[in-house]
Amino acid sequence: MATPGGRSVLFVCLGNICRSPIAEAVFQKMATDNGVVDKWVIDSGATSDWNTGSAPDARGLACLRKHGIETDHRARQVTKDDFMTFDHILCMDESNLRDLNKKASSVKNSKAKIELLGSYDPEKQLIIQDPYYGSDKDFETVYEQCVRCCKAFLEQCS
Repeated sequence: MATPGGRSVLFVCLGNICRSPIAEAVFQKMATDNGVVDKWVIDSGATSDWNTGSAPDARGLACLRKHGIETDHRARQVTKDDFMTFDHILCMDESNLRDLNKKASSVKNSKAKIELLGSYDPEKQLIIQDPYYGSDKDFETVYEQCVRCCKAFLEQCS
């Protein structure tokens, strides 16, 4: 899936409408700003199928816009193929991690390294909490965590 000599990353949360599309959009912008976006395949997905086809949460889109970032992502569920095609699958919390590891165990040729995105946070905030039932401030917190983590991840992969 990655471009020749390139890398690939899939950001994952429960519904793919709040945290993972924010992470995907943040990473896309960082890779673009750093002139390496053509070396990456970047996407996001959900452990559930609840929101398949839906646009990201309006509060998440507003938060991204506030920071000059746009996305046209539509929610999708993680597939078995994702474990064979993506180099990195970065998720938001322990529940996502459990679900992904369980799904990966049924995939014969899984090559993806499955980790918490928060494991890259220099401020050591391991879990990126779901802002769905929260406020605009909670979406801003998710954005800030994603910026810190995506920056560290990109640096480590460069």
